[in-house]
Amino acid sequence: MLDIVDHRGNIVRVAPRSEVHGDPSLMHRVVHVLVFDPYGRLYLQKRSMSKDVAPGKWDTSVGGHVDAGESLDNAAQREMEEELGITPEIEYLYSYVHSNDYETEQVHTFRCTHDGPLTFNKDEIDAVRPWSIEEIRKALGNGALSDNFEHEFNTYLSQSGG
Repeated sequence: MLDIVDHRGNIVRVAPRSEVHGDPSLMHRVVHVLVFDPYGRLYLQKRSMSKDVAPGKWDTSVGGHVDAGESLDNAAQREMEEELGITPEIEYLYSYVHSNDYETEQVHTFRCTHDGPLTFNKDEIDAVRPWSIEEIRKALGNGALSDNFEHEFNTYLSQSGG
């Protein structure tokens, strides 16, 4: 179950994920965590080919839905542990709305630095690797990255002055 929210983030009602996906009029909350290594490279995950959205594309380090009634911090920590097997301290960065023909998400982005092994969920993720900022810039628009991540990366650059 997911909280449906208005543009201010106020909860309007609760709906099942199956109702929310496929209806862009139902905005719901998601969290992203940008996981950097100590050298400033950003970990990206290659989405499984079995995913509904952006199969086989490189995507945000960590991303997932905020369950109904769940706090943003708890959702971010839960998703990091589920997807990469890590639980570092996180810092809130910003929020924005990402919309396409399939869904509308109110995205809440966090960041962290992690120095150590990652254990990723092989049912959802095909690969994880660190990318330099320059390598990501060169990949923009060539089809390798999810449209959601391209939106995220451009927002990150504009917020960080990069």
